[in-house]
Amino acid sequence: MKNVCLLVMCLGAPLHVQAQVALPNTDNQVFFTDGPATAAAVPETPTTTFRTGVDLVALNVVVTDAAEKFVSGLVSSDFAVFEDGVQQDVSFFGATSVPLDLAILLDTSASMSDKLKTAQQAAIGFVSTLREDDRVSIIDIKDATKVLSPMGDDLSAARTAILSTTARGGTALYNGTYLALKEMAKLRRSAGDVRRQAIVVLSDGDDTASLLSYDDVLGLAKESGIAIYTISLRSKTDVLRAAQAGRHYFSQSDFSMKALAQETGAKAYFPADISELSGVYASIAEELASQYALAYTSKNPKKDGGYRRVTVRVTAQPGVRTRTRNGYLAARNR
Repeated sequence: MKNVCLLVMCLGAPLHVQAQVALPNTDNQVFFTDGPATAAAVPETPTTTFRTGVDLVALNVVVTDAAEKFVSGLVSSDFAVFEDGVQQDVSFFGATSVPLDLAILLDTSASMSDKLKTAQQAAIGFVSTLREDDRVSIIDIKDATKVLSPMGDDLSAARTAILSTTARGGTALYNGTYLALKEMAKLRRSAGDVRRQAIVVLSDGDDTASLLSYDDVLGLAKESGIAIYTISLRSKTDVLRAAQAGRHYFSQSDFSMKALAQETGAKAYFPADISELSGVYASIAEELASQYALAYTSKNPKKDGGYRRVTVRVTAQPGVRTRTRNGYLAARNR
C-alpha cells in the first residue's frame, strides 16, 4: 500500500490512477485524502477504495525563506495551489524522503580538457551524497551521447564511469539531455516502484553538435515533469571581456540553460570558476533532500493537451518563497 501512495508523490507528469489510499497521519508520513489533506481526514486504520478517472497533478516544491534557507516543518494546510489562477484542492501531501533516480550528465568535449579532472572529483563527491535507496546513472556528452553507467544503486560503478571520461570532440548538449529525459520517462513507466527523478547537466559552453534543438528538449521536459538542474561553467576570458566592456556576461547558452531549469522547477548555476563546482553539487543535493510533494486533481475537466500554468504559495508564513515547475501539459482525449 505504501508504494501506491508514493506513486502519486513522485511522478512529475500528470498521473492517472485507479486507487485511492489513506494512511495513518504520523509525523512526516505521506498521506492521501479525498479532499484537502488534514489530520482529521485520515482514518486510524489504512483503507483502500477504488475510483476511476482521477487525474492527479504531482508537484515537487522547494520552500525557502528570505535568506535562501530551506523551510521545514510545513503541513498540507500551509500550501495553496493554483492552476491558471483557479485554486485547487490539495489531495496529497508528503514531507518524507523518497528514493531518488538521478542522471548526471557530463560535458566531456575538448574544451573541458583543463577542467575535467576537477569536474570528475566534484561529480564523484556528488554521487557520494546519495542515500541507500537512491540510484544514479552517468551519461557522457561529446559529439555523441553515451550512457557510461546505467541507472542503478552501484555507486562504485558510477564513480568508475566518471573517472573513465576523457575530453575530446564537440558538445551535443541537447541530444544528451533529450536522451536522458526519454530514458528516465521510460524507466518510470516500467519500474515496479516509484521514485523521484532529477537530471543534473554540466557544460562549459554552447551546443555544437546536436541534431535536436532547444525547443525539442523544452517540449519533452514539459511533458515529463522531470526537474533539470543546469550548471554552466563560464570562460574566465569571456567574463573578463564583458566586465571590461561594462556589462555582465550572459550567452545564449546561459539563457537556454536558465530557462530550462526554471520551467522544470529546478535551478541554474553559473560558477565563475571550476573550483566552485563541488559546492554547486552540494547545493543541489541539499535541495533534492528538502522538497515537499503535493498533488491535486485539476478542476479543469478538458482533455485538450493544452499547457496549464501552476503556482504554489505558502499561506502560513509570509515572506517565504516557493519553487516548482511552471506548469504541465494536460492529457488529450484519444
